[in-house]
Amino acid sequence: MSDVAIGIDVGGTKALALMVARDGRVLGEVQAPTPHDSKLAPGEATASALAELIKYLASLHGLKASEIPVGVGLPGLMRKDGRLAYAPNLQTASGADVGSLLSVALQSSLVFYENDANCAALAEHEWGAGRGINDFVMVTLGTGIGGGIIADGALLRGRSGFAGEIGHMVVEAHGVPCTCGGMGCWERYASGSGLRRLIRDAAKEGRLSALLERAGSAEDIAPEDVTDAAAHGNDEAIDLIRQVSWWLALGLANLVAILDVGHFVIGGGLSRASDLVLPFAREYLSDLVEGYDSRPEITITSSMFEHRSGAMGAALVAFERYP
Repeated sequence: MSDVAIGIDVGGTKALALMVARDGRVLGEVQAPTPHDSKLAPGEATASALAELIKYLASLHGLKASEIPVGVGLPGLMRKDGRLAYAPNLQTASGADVGSLLSVALQSSLVFYENDANCAALAEHEWGAGRGINDFVMVTLGTGIGGGIIADGALLRGRSGFAGEIGHMVVEAHGVPCTCGGMGCWERYASGSGLRRLIRDAAKEGRLSALLERAGSAEDIAPEDVTDAAAHGNDEAIDLIRQVSWWLALGLANLVAILDVGHFVIGGGLSRASDLVLPFAREYLSDLVEGYDSRPEITITSSMFEHRSGAMGAALVAFERYP
């Protein structure tokens, strides 16, 4: 039995690694940009970068990386055998057995893997905002949108292990092209990258004048700039936050119709703006859900761990699979 585990949440933009104790305390943290090197074999750049993060965290605590259980949350379609079948936001690792590559790099048999949003759902169910709730959907708003579904107290995996790919529900027929190859996917409207797209569109239409003047170009306006401006009462920024919130609520309404779910936990990088986004989303949800007033209360809460949920859950996966 190990008293600590390392959990890593691999996103399309960055990888976050945490050293976690069995009671959920975070003992160490490090992050790095997610590599997208297409010159190497699939998954090699990802595995190499993750190995460096693990070795660094282990060295800080005087431990050997090969002796620590490691959980890795990867974005996309994770097969039950651990292979990353398809990852729209991490295409240089699509098809790769990242877990095996990482095991070789660390000379360790203690590497375990799971879909990143499933990891986040497990963390919230065990330690966070979903504790004591046996039916909820975890929605991670990062580069894309991930989902983890807890049903009757257990993670819903589906036939192939792919359940929860909610970011690729189509919310706009013939809409914006998505990295998955489809069009009109939810994550193109309500994620961090979706907000970036709305920023570019707004700037082209002559909006966001104050932010444009400060940044110089639409490409240099970050989502954080918009959320900060909205928090300080900038009407144009608030309008963008309202747009993202409406798209978020639309996707949640679809999930209510399909799953009859009554509780959502919102995590990922964009959840840092939950004080702005969630009140609008709750407002719009009441108009978008069929028979809203005839249903039990539907709650939308922010993650207890915000951007850390996936890494916390990955550590939990390591604890559970290496007891």
